Amino acid sequence: MKMIALMAVMAIVTYIIRALPITLFRKEIKSKWLKSFLYYIPYAVLGAMTFPAIFFSTGSVFSASLGLVGAMLMAFFDKGLMAAAVTSVVIAFVSVFFV
Repeated sequence: MKMIALMAVMAIVTYIIRALPITLFRKEIKSKWLKSFLYYIPYAVLGAMTFPAIFFSTGSVFSASLGLVGAMLMAFFDKGLMAAAVTSVVIAFVSVFFV
């Protein structure tokens, strides 16, 4: 019974979070600052959730950092997402054996 109550509370909270902006912002948002802020929020949240997980993805922060640097270099040179992911995984995997 407790689990059902928890699920109901989570469903209600999730619904309120999603429905509240629709009810509050009925008119078009004219502020350029607010539009820009709302545009970049998903990227900021994704980065805030992903970035700390990178450093704890391996047993060593050093090998994870090397993998991150490899992915950043691939992104800097405009390689694809798959190339960046594979490069970072290979660098982190190989560096674990040398650290």
